[in-house]
Amino acid sequence: MADWDERWRQGDTPWEKGYAAPPLAEYLEAGATTATELHRARRVLVPGCGSGHDVRLLSRHGIPATGLDLSPAAVERARQEPPAGGEDYVCGDLFSADWRAGREFDAVWEHTCFCAIDPSMRPAYVRAMAEILPPGGHLVGVFFLTPWDPGEREAGPPFGTSREEIVALFAPWFELRGGRLPERAYPGREGREWLAVLERCANPGVAESGLIA
Repeated sequence: MADWDERWRQGDTPWEKGYAAPPLAEYLEAGATTATELHRARRVLVPGCGSGHDVRLLSRHGIPATGLDLSPAAVERARQEPPAGGEDYVCGDLFSADWRAGREFDAVWEHTCFCAIDPSMRPAYVRAMAEILPPGGHLVGVFFLTPWDPGEREAGPPFGTSREEIVALFAPWFELRGGRLPERAYPGREGREWLAVLERCANPGVAESGLIA
Protein backbone atom coordinates (compact mmCIF):
# COMPACT_ATOMS: atom_id res chain seq x y z
CA MET A 1 0.00 0.00 0.00
CA ALA A 2 1.35 3.41 -0.97
CA ASP A 3 2.33 5.80 1.82
CA TRP A 4 0.48 8.78 0.42
CA ASP A 5 1.38 11.13 3.25
CA GLU A 6 5.08 10.41 2.88
CA ARG A 7 4.86 10.99 -0.86
CA TRP A 8 3.20 14.37 -0.28
CA ARG A 9 5.85 15.33 2.26
CA GLN A 10 8.65 14.31 -0.09
CA GLY A 11 7.10 16.08 -3.08
CA ASP A 12 6.78 12.76 -4.94
CA THR A 13 3.45 13.71 -6.48
CA PRO A 14 3.45 13.31 -10.28
CA TRP A 15 -0.35 13.50 -10.23
CA GLU A 16 -0.14 17.10 -8.96
CA LYS A 17 -0.61 19.16 -12.13
CA GLY A 18 -1.10 22.55 -10.53
CA TYR A 19 -4.66 23.05 -11.76
CA ALA A 20 -8.05 21.37 -11.70
CA ALA A 21 -8.92 18.39 -13.87
CA PRO A 22 -9.78 19.58 -17.40
CA PRO A 23 -12.74 17.15 -17.65
CA LEU A 24 -14.24 18.77 -14.54
CA ALA A 25 -13.85 22.24 -16.05
CA GLU A 26 -15.49 20.98 -19.25
CA TYR A 27 -18.36 19.41 -17.31
CA LEU A 28 -18.98 22.49 -15.17
CA GLU A 29 -18.85 24.90 -18.10
CA ALA A 30 -21.50 22.80 -19.84
CA GLY A 31 -23.71 23.63 -16.86
CA ALA A 32 -23.69 27.32 -17.74
CA THR A 33 -26.80 26.68 -19.85
CA THR A 34 -28.11 23.43 -18.34
CA ALA A 35 -27.42 22.83 -14.66
CA THR A 36 -25.46 19.62 -14.13
CA GLU A 37 -25.83 17.11 -11.33
CA LEU A 38 -23.04 18.87 -9.47
CA HIS A 39 -24.57 22.33 -9.94
CA ARG A 40 -27.79 21.07 -8.32
CA ALA A 41 -26.01 19.55 -5.33
CA ARG A 42 -26.18 21.09 -1.88
CA ARG A 43 -22.66 19.82 -1.09
CA VAL A 44 -20.21 17.77 -3.12
CA LEU A 45 -17.60 15.39 -1.67
CA VAL A 46 -14.22 15.15 -3.44
CA PRO A 47 -12.44 12.03 -2.14
CA GLY A 48 -8.67 11.94 -2.53
CA CYS A 49 -8.70 15.70 -3.06
CA GLY A 50 -4.93 16.22 -2.74
CA SER A 51 -4.11 19.93 -2.76
CA GLY A 52 -7.72 20.78 -3.57
CA HIS A 53 -7.67 22.11 -7.14
CA ASP A 54 -10.94 20.37 -8.03
CA VAL A 55 -12.54 21.44 -4.74
CA ARG A 56 -11.75 25.09 -5.41
CA LEU A 57 -12.98 24.90 -9.01
CA LEU A 58 -16.32 23.57 -7.78
CA SER A 59 -16.50 26.39 -5.28
CA ARG A 60 -15.75 28.99 -7.94
CA HIS A 61 -18.81 27.69 -9.77
CA GLY A 62 -20.91 28.30 -6.68
CA ILE A 63 -20.97 24.64 -5.62
CA PRO A 64 -20.18 23.99 -1.92
CA ALA A 65 -17.55 21.25 -1.77
CA THR A 66 -15.62 19.26 0.82
CA GLY A 67 -12.24 17.77 0.03
CA LEU A 68 -11.29 14.54 1.79
CA ASP A 69 -7.79 13.11 1.85
CA LEU A 70 -5.99 10.42 3.83
CA SER A 71 -2.80 12.49 3.89
CA PRO A 72 -2.49 15.23 6.54
CA ALA A 73 0.21 16.84 4.40
CA ALA A 74 -2.15 17.05 1.40
CA VAL A 75 -4.94 18.55 3.51
CA GLU A 76 -2.50 21.03 5.04
CA ARG A 77 -1.39 22.12 1.59
CA ALA A 78 -5.00 22.45 0.40
CA ARG A 79 -5.84 24.67 3.34
CA GLN A 80 -2.88 26.92 2.57
CA GLU A 81 -4.18 27.74 -0.90
CA PRO A 82 -6.24 30.92 -1.35
CA PRO A 83 -9.87 29.89 -0.72
CA ALA A 84 -12.47 30.19 -3.42
CA GLY A 85 -15.31 30.37 -0.88
CA GLY A 86 -17.73 27.61 0.09
CA GLU A 87 -15.14 24.84 0.38
CA ASP A 88 -13.61 23.00 3.31
CA TYR A 89 -11.21 20.10 3.83
CA VAL A 90 -11.11 17.11 6.16
CA CYS A 91 -8.40 14.53 6.78
CA GLY A 92 -9.81 11.04 7.01
CA ASP A 93 -10.10 7.54 5.60
CA LEU A 94 -12.85 7.21 3.01
CA PHE A 95 -13.62 3.73 4.32
CA SER A 96 -14.17 4.90 7.90
CA ALA A 97 -17.40 6.51 9.11
CA ASP A 98 -15.60 8.67 11.70
CA TRP A 99 -15.03 11.73 9.48
CA ARG A 100 -18.65 11.67 8.24
CA ALA A 101 -20.20 12.68 11.58
CA GLY A 102 -22.38 15.74 11.00
CA ARG A 103 -21.63 15.82 7.27
CA GLU A 104 -24.11 15.18 4.46
CA PHE A 105 -23.49 15.03 0.72
CA ASP A 106 -25.78 14.59 -2.23
CA ALA A 107 -23.05 14.35 -4.87
CA VAL A 108 -19.49 13.10 -5.26
CA TRP A 109 -16.85 14.21 -7.74
CA GLU A 110 -14.44 11.32 -8.36
CA HIS A 111 -11.12 12.05 -10.02
CA THR A 112 -8.05 10.24 -8.67
CA CYS A 113 -9.27 8.21 -5.68
CA PHE A 114 -10.71 5.17 -7.51
CA CYS A 115 -7.54 4.65 -9.56
CA ALA A 116 -5.26 5.06 -6.52
CA ILE A 117 -6.70 2.32 -4.33
CA ASP A 118 -5.84 -1.34 -4.88
CA PRO A 119 -8.41 -2.91 -7.24
CA SER A 120 -9.33 -5.38 -4.50
CA MET A 121 -10.73 -2.38 -2.57
CA ARG A 122 -13.08 -1.29 -5.33
CA PRO A 123 -16.15 -3.12 -3.99
CA ALA A 124 -15.51 -1.37 -0.65
CA TYR A 125 -15.26 1.95 -2.50
CA VAL A 126 -18.68 1.38 -4.06
CA ARG A 127 -20.15 0.43 -0.67
CA ALA A 128 -18.72 3.63 0.83
CA MET A 129 -20.29 5.70 -1.96
CA ALA A 130 -23.64 3.98 -1.40
CA GLU A 131 -23.43 4.83 2.30
CA ILE A 132 -22.41 8.45 1.72
CA LEU A 133 -24.99 9.31 -0.95
CA PRO A 134 -28.77 9.30 -0.46
CA PRO A 135 -31.14 7.82 -3.06
CA GLY A 136 -31.13 10.18 -6.01
CA GLY A 137 -27.62 11.42 -5.21
CA HIS A 138 -25.03 11.42 -7.97
CA LEU A 139 -21.46 10.29 -8.40
CA VAL A 140 -19.81 12.08 -11.31
CA GLY A 141 -16.34 10.88 -12.06
CA VAL A 142 -13.46 10.63 -14.47
CA PHE A 143 -12.17 7.06 -14.48
CA PHE A 144 -8.73 6.24 -15.87
CA LEU A 145 -9.07 3.56 -18.54
CA THR A 146 -5.32 3.51 -19.27
CA PRO A 147 -3.78 5.83 -16.70
CA TRP A 148 -0.08 5.21 -17.08
CA ASP A 149 2.24 7.89 -18.28
CA PRO A 150 5.53 6.94 -19.99
CA GLY A 151 7.85 5.30 -17.47
CA GLU A 152 5.14 4.49 -14.93
CA ARG A 153 4.67 0.95 -13.69
CA GLU A 154 1.55 -0.66 -15.11
CA ALA A 155 1.33 -2.57 -11.83
CA GLY A 156 0.05 0.69 -10.31
CA PRO A 157 -0.93 2.79 -8.65
CA PRO A 158 -2.56 4.25 -10.63
CA PHE A 159 -4.66 1.27 -11.68
CA GLY A 160 -6.67 1.17 -14.88
CA THR A 161 -10.26 0.07 -15.33
CA SER A 162 -12.89 -0.37 -18.04
CA ARG A 163 -16.39 0.89 -18.68
CA GLU A 164 -17.72 -2.62 -18.20
CA GLU A 165 -16.00 -3.00 -14.81
CA ILE A 166 -17.36 0.32 -13.56
CA VAL A 167 -20.95 -0.46 -14.54
CA ALA A 168 -20.74 -3.95 -12.99
CA LEU A 169 -19.11 -2.72 -9.78
CA PHE A 170 -21.62 0.04 -9.13
CA ALA A 171 -24.71 -2.09 -9.80
CA PRO A 172 -27.22 -2.54 -8.19
CA TRP A 173 -26.74 0.52 -5.96
CA PHE A 174 -26.09 2.94 -8.82
CA GLU A 175 -27.55 3.35 -12.28
CA LEU A 176 -25.48 4.72 -15.13
CA ARG A 177 -27.10 7.96 -16.34
CA GLY A 178 -24.47 8.96 -18.86
CA GLY A 179 -20.93 8.33 -19.99
CA ARG A 180 -18.56 9.76 -22.56
CA LEU A 181 -14.94 10.45 -23.35
CA PRO A 182 -14.23 14.01 -22.21
CA GLU A 183 -12.87 16.34 -24.85
CA ARG A 184 -10.42 17.95 -22.43
CA ALA A 185 -7.67 16.16 -20.53
CA TYR A 186 -4.27 16.73 -18.98
CA PRO A 187 -1.59 16.48 -21.70
CA GLY A 188 -1.01 12.85 -22.57
CA ARG A 189 -4.33 11.60 -21.18
CA GLU A 190 -6.46 12.40 -24.20
CA GLY A 191 -8.82 9.52 -24.99
CA ARG A 192 -7.71 7.55 -21.94
CA GLU A 193 -10.43 8.63 -19.51
CA TRP A 194 -14.17 8.05 -19.21
CA LEU A 195 -16.55 10.54 -17.61
CA ALA A 196 -19.51 8.74 -16.03
CA VAL A 197 -22.62 9.99 -14.22
CA LEU A 198 -24.03 7.44 -11.77
CA GLU A 199 -27.23 7.89 -9.76
CA ARG A 200 -27.76 6.27 -6.35
CA CYS A 201 -30.77 3.97 -6.56
CA ALA A 202 -33.50 3.67 -3.95
CA ASN A 203 -32.85 -0.03 -3.40
CA PRO A 204 -34.42 -1.66 -0.34
CA GLY A 205 -32.16 -4.64 -0.82
CA VAL A 206 -29.11 -2.58 0.11
CA ALA A 207 -30.19 -1.98 3.69
CA GLU A 208 -31.39 -5.56 4.07
CA SER A 209 -28.00 -6.86 2.97
CA GLY A 210 -26.28 -5.00 5.77
CA LEU A 211 -24.58 -2.51 3.49
CA ILE A 212 -25.97 0.42 5.45
CA ALA A 213 -26.30 0.26 9.19
